Amino acid sequence: MITSLSPARRARDVAGLAGATVDVVVVGGGVTGAGVALDAASRGLSVALLERDDLAAGTSRWSSKLVHGGLRYLAHGEIGLARESARERAVLMGATAPHLVRPLPFLVPDAAGRDVSALAGLGGRLGDAVRFSVAGGRGSLPSTRRVRADDVARLTPGVRPGAGGVVFWDGQLTDDARLVVALARTAAAYGARVVTGADVVAVDGAEVHARVDGVDLRIRAGVVVNAAGVWSQRLAPQVRLVPSRGSHLVVRADRLGSPSAALTVPLPGSRSRYVFALPQPGGLVYLGITDEPVDGPVPDGDPQPSDAEVQQLLDTVNQVLAEPLTRGDLVGSYAGYRPLVLPEAAGTGPGDATADLSRKHLLRWDGPVLTVVGGKLTTYRAMAEETVDAVVARLGRGVARTTTARLPLVGAAPRVALARVAAPERLVSRYGTEAPLVEALGPARVVAGRPETVGELRFAVRYEGARTVADLLDRRTRIGLVPADRERAVEVAARVLAEDVLIP
Repeated sequence: MITSLSPARRARDVAGLAGATVDVVVVGGGVTGAGVALDAASRGLSVALLERDDLAAGTSRWSSKLVHGGLRYLAHGEIGLARESARERAVLMGATAPHLVRPLPFLVPDAAGRDVSALAGLGGRLGDAVRFSVAGGRGSLPSTRRVRADDVARLTPGVRPGAGGVVFWDGQLTDDARLVVALARTAAAYGARVVTGADVVAVDGAEVHARVDGVDLRIRAGVVVNAAGVWSQRLAPQVRLVPSRGSHLVVRADRLGSPSAALTVPLPGSRSRYVFALPQPGGLVYLGITDEPVDGPVPDGDPQPSDAEVQQLLDTVNQVLAEPLTRGDLVGSYAGYRPLVLPEAAGTGPGDATADLSRKHLLRWDGPVLTVVGGKLTTYRAMAEETVDAVVARLGRGVARTTTARLPLVGAAPRVALARVAAPERLVSRYGTEAPLVEALGPARVVAGRPETVGELRFAVRYEGARTVADLLDRRTRIGLVPADRERAVEVAARVLAEDVLIP
């Protein structure tokens, strides 16, 4: 199966789509759109995925990089959503992407208050019960437990010493953008045409009008799936969205003693919202996440954390640290928009309680356009399955039932097989069985002091559809999360693009 999103393949796909008729045009190349493209293509439908910028260019690269079981949903009484999250986490960890997801301990220290850690322990045990109730969940993660002061010091060295805590477990993605790329490449292996840099400007009946490389393109579609996230209203203005902004701060891991667990601190005044200090490969920690309403139309550019969000995150985590973080410790930050759906029963005003809005997704038909919006990264596959079920019913063709719950993404293999891959562990955790090929393309470091290699950049442009420096540094690798490192990497990235003659 050919999974390469090479420049040559893109050129063929663009040429082949001009005036073509396909079963499904998917608008949006985030995790939802890529998941829909894979589900539809694997059921035998002809598929074109059109993305305005790049794969994972929007919300899907700004998450907390977690595949979580929905403890917060339990706090809101959304048992069904929690079970769906736990089930989909088990699917990712056990079948579809075990190379991209690893178990991560979350520590709630007694330093945050013994009542807080006790509540976290109760929530963790409820989460364990939900996990035990879904297929593949029982053995996927360890169980919640209390830990002693020495365990707290070992797992999260930056916490004030002398007290114990509670540890529960969840799933952590190596990288959210890499999941999206893997989905798109797997969809391509099933015949989907994946075209980035394709701006859909209008849908007129069954005709999709797009602009690609400065040229107008018209495609006839049986169904158009609108998976544009917070920008979905451009094709479906009747959908009621209440976008919110989630922000993270980036700090060096050694500033927190290089933790191996996610430090978990409740937001003051809340019993269901937490700030996490999430350890990352490569010596960084992401500190998040906020939930702030966004007023007015959502702009195309990347959002930025507000000054108030920065202070809120620092103040919250500093409650339990021996040496408080300051703004001078920040080496980067990022923010993303959540496409939250306003319930039909709500009034005309959206209000400001985005943190309390459900993370359920919405399916809505408007003529030949089916909008799928909302939900969570963890549940992308379930959203895609429901979407394509509706598409198959509308078209009257295609396989009725999906197989994506047992369909490995490119690079995936059982954990025992991944452990035998002859390549550095870091590359295996990002590329799975393809890690030896990535290593062979060049082991030199892109930036001194960082782990990313020139081979990763070359692999991105030859196999993963990267077309610009931003694609390379901000999505295929995440060097761009530290602006000072990104500046040092631009020259190398530009040289790799030029050597492969990837930009016309």
